Amino acid sequence: MFKAPFPPYDPLDTSGYDTVVKRWPIIITNLIDHVHRLIHDMTMESQRLTTSGQGESDRVKELQDKVTEGKAVITKASRLKYRMARDQELEQILQDGDIYVDAYNAELAELATTKQNTWFTAPWLYAEYRLFRSYFNETKQWRNFDPFFEQKEEMFKNSGAAIYKIATTMHELEVEKHKLKSDPDKLMDLSLLTHLAPSDIEHLQTVGKDAQQARKAFILKDDQEATLAGQGGRCDFVLDNGTYSPTLVFADFLVTYTPYFSKVVFHPKLFPWFVSDDPPASHESAAHLEQMVKRWQSYLEQGTFVLMAKFWTGPWPYWNMKERASQLWEWLHVSDLVIFKVSPLVGSFPLLSLRTNKADVAVGIPEEVAGELDRRGEKWRVSGK
Repeated sequence: MFKAPFPPYDPLDTSGYDTVVKRWPIIITNLIDHVHRLIHDMTMESQRLTTSGQGESDRVKELQDKVTEGKAVITKASRLKYRMARDQELEQILQDGDIYVDAYNAELAELATTKQNTWFTAPWLYAEYRLFRSYFNETKQWRNFDPFFEQKEEMFKNSGAAIYKIATTMHELEVEKHKLKSDPDKLMDLSLLTHLAPSDIEHLQTVGKDAQQARKAFILKDDQEATLAGQGGRCDFVLDNGTYSPTLVFADFLVTYTPYFSKVVFHPKLFPWFVSDDPPASHESAAHLEQMVKRWQSYLEQGTFVLMAKFWTGPWPYWNMKERASQLWEWLHVSDLVIFKVSPLVGSFPLLSLRTNKADVAVGIPEEVAGELDRRGEKWRVSGK
């Protein structure tokens, strides 16, 4: 099995150290606060039902059980935060009825032989995988709880205006679909967007060119030409833990308005794993959104959009996929394009990663470009810019 030529995690590295000392504790604290608020709401509901004479109802019993289990989750999360700050040993995952329990525990035993089983010495990917791996699964009432759902839902709500705008743009492209399919170069032709006035198009063309020039300093590797080739292929999206609406729009665009792909397969996570006022939409925009969503539904029914919910959520890097999950590796290996929205990708296989740099490892960037940025003393590898 492939072994990385460098240690997977260096506790003295600034980025890695900040992850353990700052980022993870903040995530745990937010989770504790979130569960605490939910427990408060459930306690108040239980009290109201009891006061109204429904104290023996199934709902009250359910709420009481959930409150008890929620308090236990908070206790475990608080203990985890304490142990992490003091570089104590990672603990085994209990048998929680989910996948990879034995594999995780076997890996932990192996790390212990090299004294890499504490929070400041364990491989970053492996340690992050452990954060909330089983705390909710060990319960009955919280088993399917997504601690990041509220954050994702809020993000989706705040994107309302942009989503309606995208729906209108996609509606305008529908009129020119046949032209786009036969001549992909027209994809960049703003005149196809008939809801824009000529002056708006001229402004966007001018601003667009200036903006593209300004963005070049931040685009370290652009593989658009190599990515968009071939006809009627399959595109696989490996999703992150965020909202999926932008990915669905992108997938819709690829299969509806370009000749490159005729099928898209989505690979979501099996369980949660990190992670201004909008004007009301016009009736016309709402109709365009409804039209777009109906098209997505038809794609699901036809098999153009496929959900493959058995993706890689093990405690290993992607470069071990061929040995650890050979069928999945073979599936992705024959795809015409694999688009990742997640970051631990080093050593896997040819793919397109839609990511900003947020880690020290950067793959596919010309060595001279990386060297020049390093000489400037900028934190370009981890800043996300």
